[in-house]
Amino acid sequence: MTIKKLTILPTGAEILLPAGSPLTEVEYETPQRLIPFGCRSGSCGACVIEVLEGFTSLGEPDHDELDFLEDLGRTGGNHRLACQCRLRGDATVRVAEES
Repeated sequence: MTIKKLTILPTGAEILLPAGSPLTEVEYETPQRLIPFGCRSGSCGACVIEVLEGFTSLGEPDHDELDFLEDLGRTGGNHRLACQCRLRGDATVRVAEES
């Protein structure tokens, strides 16, 4: 099993997960609430993250995710919904501030 590292800012927490794990697994790796997950289905926007490194390591966003991010005013290509991501390589993300 290959292990990948997810660094979450602003805390600087480093979480190790098996490759292909959904980012929702972060909740089970630490008692801290590092990413504020809500619905887990990509429809509430609670878990918006800004990808600082390793954008392609989180898989490709689908059209629905991109449309919803645009509705939230998160355009520019570096934001994702964490609940829709799977960790395929090392990545660094920052929990987005509410807009």
